[in-house]
Amino acid sequence: MKAAVLHEIGGVPHYQDFPDPVPGAGQVLVRVVAVAVENVDRAIAAGEHYAGGAMMAELPAIPCFDGIGTLPDGRLVGFGGLTAPYGALAEFTVIPEAAFAPVPDDVDPAVASVLASAFTGMAIKSAAGFTAGESVLIQGATGVAGRLAVQVARLLGAGRIVATGRDDEALRALGADAVIDTRLGDDELAAAFAAERTDVVLDYLWGRPTEILLRSLIPDSFAFPAPTRVVQVGASAGDTIDLPASSLRTSGVEIYGAAKGMAASMAETYEQIIRWTRAGDLTFELEKVPLSDIERAWREGAPRGRRLVVLP
Repeated sequence: MKAAVLHEIGGVPHYQDFPDPVPGAGQVLVRVVAVAVENVDRAIAAGEHYAGGAMMAELPAIPCFDGIGTLPDGRLVGFGGLTAPYGALAEFTVIPEAAFAPVPDDVDPAVASVLASAFTGMAIKSAAGFTAGESVLIQGATGVAGRLAVQVARLLGAGRIVATGRDDEALRALGADAVIDTRLGDDELAAAFAAERTDVVLDYLWGRPTEILLRSLIPDSFAFPAPTRVVQVGASAGDTIDLPASSLRTSGVEIYGAAKGMAASMAETYEQIIRWTRAGDLTFELEKVPLSDIERAWREGAPRGRRLVVLP
């Protein structure tokens, strides 16, 4: 079969022949239809993610750990549970017999491959207990997941949506009521955050912008402000922050990981995202490429705000 094959950590996958996968006991063969290349896939291939040891346990290997494909009986499914060296960027892969979920016939497989990008937006509810009418800050809204999170917050009934990013017009069109440019100087950025204090923060950035955000929430008196629930999702602005004790002690800040509560709500979340997608309420911007073009596409990535989807 043809596949995108990674020969070294940090390298670029090459389009080449690779031995066909053979299902073992408790496994099933899948013909791959569409694969979204996520930031986590790139981090694993670069050796920069904690899951990389398992996914890249042997080289050469095929990147990406989930996708959309057809089972031997023709059913279209979303699949996961892959083990090295057989990732998803190939014509075929093998999965555990139970590691799939049906995809509705009226959903484009390419769109289905990126539905998971909207799951982090739902973390405002599953991790932080968001309720309709509350205000939300999407920290890092210009990326694919961030743009989807703006839409999700709107669909969940947010009373006010603030986004940080550079595409002011595009983010407002998606539902943001205000946009803060994180290129502002530290003091200006802190003032902007203080003026737009929200109930929930969905944070794709971390690093400098989040340091400044948390400092902006420190009260200037012995007040006891309402809690600000911060959901940590990504770290595109830096893996670490300097967190003064005063940023937590009386600020009312509560920090959660995006995975909190997700396992228990996974089925409900998936069904909700499917309903919004079918209705056209949740829209996805895709950059579709054939598997044969993986080397160029991997190097260049997709235009900002679009998700790279590979079609074997």
